[in-house]
Order: sequence, then C-alpha cells, then structure tokens
Amino acid sequence: MRTPLVAGNWKMNKTVEEARSLVFEMSRGLREIKGVEKVLCPPFTSLLTAAALLQGTDIGLGAQNMHWEEKGAFTGETSPAMVAEFCKYVIIGHSERRMYFGETDGTVNKKIAAARTRNLIPILCVGETLAEYEAGRTAHVVSRQVREGLKGLDADFAPKIVIAYEPVWAIGTGRASSGENANAGVRDVIRKSLGELYGPAAAQAIRVLYGGSVTASNAAEFFSQPDIDGALVGGTSLKVDEFVAITRAASNAQTF
Repeated sequence: MRTPLVAGNWKMNKTVEEARSLVFEMSRGLREIKGVEKVLCPPFTSLLTAAALLQGTDIGLGAQNMHWEEKGAFTGETSPAMVAEFCKYVIIGHSERRMYFGETDGTVNKKIAAARTRNLIPILCVGETLAEYEAGRTAHVVSRQVREGLKGLDADFAPKIVIAYEPVWAIGTGRASSGENANAGVRDVIRKSLGELYGPAAAQAIRVLYGGSVTASNAAEFFSQPDIDGALVGGTSLKVDEFVAITRAASNAQTF
C-alpha cells in the first residue's frame, strides 16, 4: 500500500512573519488528519522558522528547489547540505523552474542524484505544455522527463522517489485535468516508464501525485483514482481551509 502524500508548494509567497502565522494555522488544521503524509514547502527564507514551528508534529518540511553542488561559487543558490539541515523533501524540476530558469532534464537528473546523497526525498515534477498536449505528445514528453530525470539512479533508491504529474496547461489556470484522464497518464506513461527503469514492483511502490488546479472541490475525484497517490498543491496551499480539506480528502480515499 502506498501512503498518500499531499504537499503544499507556496512558491514565492509569504514573508517570514506571514509564514509563521500560516504554518501555525496549518498545523492546527492538519494535526488531526492521519494516514497521509503532509508536507509544507515555503520559500527558503522561511524554512528555519517553519522547521521550529513544525518540530514535534507529523508535518514534513520541503524546499522548492536546490543546486546539485555541495558548495562553491554559485551565487544565489542553495546546496543539498543546506536544504537537508531543515528539510526532508525537495521539489525538483517544477515547470516554472524549467520555463523561467532554464532547468533541463540534465540538471534535474543532477539534482535528484544530489538529493540521494543527502537522504532527501525528491518530488520530481513532470508534465506537458498545452502545445505538447494539443499535438498529442504528452506520452513522449512525460516519459522522457521521467527517464532522463532518473537516469543512473539505482532501484534501491526508487521507492523513496515521489513523482508529481503536473500538466503545465493546468497549473494555476483553473483548468484541471479530469481524474480519469490524469490516472490514465500516470498508469500508461509514468508507471510504465518506471517499470522499464526499475521493474514492475518498484513502479507500483513509487508514489505519483497529481498537480494542476487541485482544489477542495475536485480533490476527491483525483484521489479516488487507483494510480494517483496524493497531490502537489500550488496556490491553494496558501488557503488553510482549502489545503486542510484537500489533505482530509486524501486521508479519506480508499484506493491507496
């Protein structure tokens, strides 16, 4: 059985003081929800504050990105060692990193490998753009992102990996995929690719999340699908009631 996971990606939102208040409210709302891994991913500036507030809770902390090098002349970057001081999880390869900051499958692969050296759980983001979707290239693009992102990583590490399938055309647009279509993509493309990399048992052990305009009103539709194991939530993760409701929906799902 795969334990569901719901992660909130706060993106570039909240000052330290605002984050302090939001983490406090989130922890109150999430503490009674069991049977699901809960992860908050605030900006780097708020990780220390969030780590202190979450100490002693069952809520995990994640970073939104990191460099693959341990140290050096990489102005503005954050190393795996720095992330590991506070976090258990790290988001890697988000479409916004690929789109705005030149992230490639190659750099994603380096970051995944670096996450392993620091015992971090990588949340590898994959997904097609609207143009790729309309051109019928979803399977090709997503399969490539999975294969190239995980290239060279052995099967022992595979069960620790989390994949987040986020169709780029659905992120922040309010235009979510249907649960059935998202599940088909996970099953026929992502799990198939994972099976070819690591074998069928590992492919079934790896958790795959859905992301892209997930809300409290549509979360249950996604979580009822047999191959979707939770969600990577963007803007809605800044709304306490919504994020708590999404997390509760994952806990209540009977398909995991």
